[in-house]
Amino acid sequence: MALLVMLGSLCLWGSGGGVEVANAQPAPVPTDAGTPTLKPMQSGIAERPILRVTGVLVANTVKQGNVLNVYLNDSSTVGHPTAGATAEFAGRKATFFPKKDGSLLALVPVSVFQKPGAYTLSISGTQGDPLKPVPVSVINAAFKTQNVSVSKSTEGLQPFPGEMEAIQALKERVSPLKFWDEGFISPTPDCQNSPFGVLRLHNGVPTGDYHKGVDLRSPAGRPIRAINGGVVQIAQMFRLHGGTVGLDHGQGVGSIYIHMSRLNVTPGQRVKKGDVLGFVGATGFATGPHLHWGMYVSGLPVNPNQWLPKVPRCN
Repeated sequence: MALLVMLGSLCLWGSGGGVEVANAQPAPVPTDAGTPTLKPMQSGIAERPILRVTGVLVANTVKQGNVLNVYLNDSSTVGHPTAGATAEFAGRKATFFPKKDGSLLALVPVSVFQKPGAYTLSISGTQGDPLKPVPVSVINAAFKTQNVSVSKSTEGLQPFPGEMEAIQALKERVSPLKFWDEGFISPTPDCQNSPFGVLRLHNGVPTGDYHKGVDLRSPAGRPIRAINGGVVQIAQMFRLHGGTVGLDHGQGVGSIYIHMSRLNVTPGQRVKKGDVLGFVGATGFATGPHLHWGMYVSGLPVNPNQWLPKVPRCN
């Protein structure tokens, strides 16, 4: 049985029992049909290329807060015999879903708090039988700290009953249909003044938490657009999050847009990439007009900058 496991990012790999040394470069090879070639990843899946080889990928690196893209291909039988297989990393499972090219893809999120070091990603078949262990190295993302000046009235905001539960349900939603493609867009054309992952201080006091999305310096009233196709799961004026829209993009991918002044969609509505979801405001826990938007994969907040061309930092 030919089992192919590929993970997004530049990697080490083994074939026929041999293992390449760290940072070794693959020798040039012809590009005839069936010959391994180095191909760039499609936009929106990962920042780095994949080496497509026959055999098993045996090493990879991923930054804290990013997503591993795990491809699985069983070429010994027709169809998707491993559909329903899972990939597990650090106690969190991700489901494989079929792609048009016949391979299976699982998006495996890595926590911001995952300590740098060597780990094992486990892949299991439909019946839970182990297929392949894959070594993975988590590297330090070097998140910085950021202080936010907060008024007493804003700092004392408490969520509505059911508000946090609704957000958590969006994070953990894994629906089988895929509404997104690999070309994600930014929800507004503005720069980011608070990046993902920064450790937050309020009035100089550590909160013990981190920024779970990206803040865009967007003026009040600016349209906020869907970063990709999806179904509206949340469209509500909350107390803590303010005007909030949450999208289920399918297969474990979700996005959220908060602090809106006005909403333009309703729960259950199907939206396309670029559709207007609402308008920039300063509602909820906000010190001024801006857009906070975040992405979730299989229950964890992940770095949105991995999914689209880099949003520029504000000067």
